[in-house]
Amino acid sequence: MALSRALRCCQRIFSWIPVIIISSVVLWSYYAYVFELCFVVYLLMFHVCFIMFCWTYWKAIFTPPSTPSKKFHLSYSDKERYEMEERPDVQKQILAEIAKKLPIFTRAQSGAIRFCDRCQVIKPDRCHHCSVCETCILKMDHHCPWVNNCVGFSNYKFFLLFLSYSMIYCVFIASTVFQYFLKFWVGDLPNGPAKFHVLFLLFVALMFFVSLMFLFGYHCWLVAKNRSTLEAFSAPVFQNGPDRNGFNVGLSRNLRQVFGEDKKLWFIPVFTSQGDGHYFPLRTLRESENPLLANEGKWMEDGGSDEESADENGPAVIIRTES
Repeated sequence: MALSRALRCCQRIFSWIPVIIISSVVLWSYYAYVFELCFVVYLLMFHVCFIMFCWTYWKAIFTPPSTPSKKFHLSYSDKERYEMEERPDVQKQILAEIAKKLPIFTRAQSGAIRFCDRCQVIKPDRCHHCSVCETCILKMDHHCPWVNNCVGFSNYKFFLLFLSYSMIYCVFIASTVFQYFLKFWVGDLPNGPAKFHVLFLLFVALMFFVSLMFLFGYHCWLVAKNRSTLEAFSAPVFQNGPDRNGFNVGLSRNLRQVFGEDKKLWFIPVFTSQGDGHYFPLRTLRESENPLLANEGKWMEDGGSDEESADENGPAVIIRTES
């Protein structure tokens, strides 16, 4: 037990190494640009880019990933009944009975209700268990070592803004440093400490820009299709079978699900995503076809404890989908 705790402690310590590396490079770039090069004309724009980059990076790192609410956890009696039952078919039937009270449309590959034995929770749609965080994450996209955090419902917008402002930061540095790089290269400027910083600053900015460009482009495509990284590799399974476009409700509504209704807040790292992360509009399902979601207020009232979750994660989304 002590050895296991020590290993987990070491794992947590080492998991911060990528964050420390990124933070060190960014702090060095600040020193190289402001103190060594000191382009007075560019300093204002540089600090805007630097602040937005740091703000979004901080939010992506320290925003706790959202987990399923208590309504998706088994009650004491249901848990006891489930654990006492040894027949898998009967266990599946027990979970199916419980899930009838919940807004769940996705299934496991076998067609059974998705259930996490480690968290003892019926998984909401798009929820997955993260082995690193050791908990189930709402609308999990992936676990990112560069932010040492799970990217999911609560911080996906922050992660996208972090990628975008990182690219802007790199492009701004590279474009403003390039002219001085040429002057050092042809010998128009004397050798000195600034030469090393100019050469390395341009190289690092271009290197990070190229890698970020592909990653950002990929996530833009995911947002447009309303998919997570996990769903892109393995299509979510519904009662009628797998469907990669099951949550795709059109470009405009897909964007609003992540960034919210107020476009003025789209580029600011404050939480504006729609819903509470437990259920999402479906492309092929009308609200009237599901009496539970048609009477959403009753489900909220029966749950009893969802007001706190909605306050933390934003207003509950109204299910309105297109056929």
